[in-house]
Amino acid sequence: MLITGPATLGEDCSSSTCVSAPPSSRPASQTPAEGAASQAKVDSPQPKPEVSEDADRHGKRILWIIPNFKAVNADVKLPPLSVKEKFWLATQDSVDYSAFIYVGMFAGIAMASKSEPSFGQGASGYGIYYAHTYADNFIENFMVEAMVPSVTKQDPRYYTLGRGGFFKRSGYALSRLVVTRTDSGGRTFNVSEIVGAGAASGISNAYYPPGNTWVKTYQRWGSQIAQDGLSYFVKEFWPDVDRAVFHNKY
Repeated sequence: MLITGPATLGEDCSSSTCVSAPPSSRPASQTPAEGAASQAKVDSPQPKPEVSEDADRHGKRILWIIPNFKAVNADVKLPPLSVKEKFWLATQDSVDYSAFIYVGMFAGIAMASKSEPSFGQGASGYGIYYAHTYADNFIENFMVEAMVPSVTKQDPRYYTLGRGGFFKRSGYALSRLVVTRTDSGGRTFNVSEIVGAGAASGISNAYYPPGNTWVKTYQRWGSQIAQDGLSYFVKEFWPDVDRAVFHNKY
């Protein structure tokens, strides 16, 4: 008769023999369910969320003087902006140092054209023009990029086309004044731009000198839409200029 010693852990003993069982590949402290879950994670890795190459490709500012926070690539799929993010976008476009330079340029143009003769000329006149132009820009940004888009569920970002000829891209840029994206990714009439700019022009009557209110309101409305159209045009071609002239330095 074959006499064997006492069975040890990991051995499967019959009446006559003792055979070593293969060690378990699962740690002793791990339950079967935990082991299965760990194996599933190894075998089926979770897909990583798409990392966008959005605004950084365009730069936050154009030559340090034009705010460029809302320009993104049309081919990039981005999640919708929350209400908080829309208000933050408007804030960036309004209080960044480049916004003050941008306003200063348009204030100088307004003074040179004597759009409000009662403001006067010189340093004091420029200060008055600057204050009014900044208020116009601030209110319009929040109406067009935050308040109205939050209500209408529209995306206030500008999606650059980035391909095609000059006329095709120019037409696309200007068309974004009346066509925009919804938060769900569809296309719709740009209520945020047209209605938002109009509302901002109406609000500005509260701090402009009294006069022909309707005419002044429509003039400011048209001027603000024209400025936005110009900014879209610049945003559309800025990556090309930066690459060709500045070698992606900015």
